[in-house]
Amino acid sequence: MGVHPYIPNSVPAVKAEMLAAVGAADVAEFYADVPEAIRLGRPLDMPPPLRSEAALVRHVGGLLARNTSTRDALSFLGAGCYRHHVPAVVDEVINRSEFLTAYAGEPYEDHGRFQALWEYQSLMGELLEMDVVNVPVYDGYQASATALRMAGRITGARRLLLVTAVAADRLSKIDDYVRPVHDVVAVPVDASTGLIDLAAVRAELAAGDVAAVYAEAPSASGIIDPALTSLADLAHGAGALLVAGCNPISLGVVAPPAAYGADIVCGDVQPLGLHMAYGGLNGGFIATRDEERFVAEFPSRLFGLAPTSVEGEYGFGDVAYDRTSFALREEGKEWVGTAAALNGITAGVYLALMGPQGMREIGETIMANTRYALDRLGAVPGVEAPYAAAPHFADFTLRFTGSRTSAEVGDALLEHGIFGGVPLSDTDALYCVTEVHTKDEIDRLADTLQEIVK
Repeated sequence: MGVHPYIPNSVPAVKAEMLAAVGAADVAEFYADVPEAIRLGRPLDMPPPLRSEAALVRHVGGLLARNTSTRDALSFLGAGCYRHHVPAVVDEVINRSEFLTAYAGEPYEDHGRFQALWEYQSLMGELLEMDVVNVPVYDGYQASATALRMAGRITGARRLLLVTAVAADRLSKIDDYVRPVHDVVAVPVDASTGLIDLAAVRAELAAGDVAAVYAEAPSASGIIDPALTSLADLAHGAGALLVAGCNPISLGVVAPPAAYGADIVCGDVQPLGLHMAYGGLNGGFIATRDEERFVAEFPSRLFGLAPTSVEGEYGFGDVAYDRTSFALREEGKEWVGTAAALNGITAGVYLALMGPQGMREIGETIMANTRYALDRLGAVPGVEAPYAAAPHFADFTLRFTGSRTSAEVGDALLEHGIFGGVPLSDTDALYCVTEVHTKDEIDRLADTLQEIVK
């Protein structure tokens, strides 16, 4: 690529000087660990230089205008990024300047951010029935990977068993993050039911050297698996820990993983007051009991009450700071990284607004809508809901038995102004409903599918 006004250090002589300084022959050497399959393989399709602000604004505005928001079209997209109702007061609070601009401020520039995050952690701890919750990491995928690394450090074992359906993107993230020290074993679920294959899990545990059993509630298929309550005893009997991922908005009606013995709980706060935004917004939470063996393995920041210089007064600050990479630098067990702190504050405001009764009502509404959608859509000729017998929350699988693939069905739905599900295979796609969907909207999807697949 030649010199470009938007790309720093793109002058060939400057680029050559920088490569020489680090001992690299080519920029491609920096990406040696990136698999060929996901490399672009061509230069970026950059526009010609736009030399005025007006031209640049016009160009970017044109790009943005090509997007269709899920606020403007009927959407049944889920798979980790969900459309929920966000109360107006949530946006009002988090757009206050003391939160919006406090990226990584320390106490001398802090205006309540530490307390806000402590309140978030406290509310999440109550929701999860756990004692310790981190300041959010990037997203739920990162939280899952870090939780498994924590389990590996605690147990000293190498193998990680993933026993529920796990989204391909999450599996890729986990595998990439843990591969220097762990082997990931994805135990297939029962193909006919989508449920955990307990016999296969027992066989893998019997083979030994298992650091953690990882399960999701709901799974990537949207299933709340009855076998979840059996996993802690199986894992602990083999010297492993149970790491459980969960959708936090389900916990108004579904028992939290701690209730059935999970040692480390993780997930994404996106459902808690965070808008859908080009695949985000996200924030990964990790939660454990208040035991030193767990707390010592958190790489991310933890905020708690701290005494001040005035007797009897308390403030808010880092807990066990000495365990972090901020303190240990290159000797840290993992890096602290960039926290999604503002998204944690958002989730805290949302939880404070909803309260236990609000969370229960939302959860009940989502479960009722999910069951109605499974029954209504599964009755459409040419459409099956293969795992409909299992309890579901929000996400569910539809199977198309006609001549059109799941992707082709999705394209046809778009022509009718509907975002369909995420294709999983030629026949299957993952659809989703939440509390914002009405019976009429689900009926509209069913009627449109009937027209498309007949």
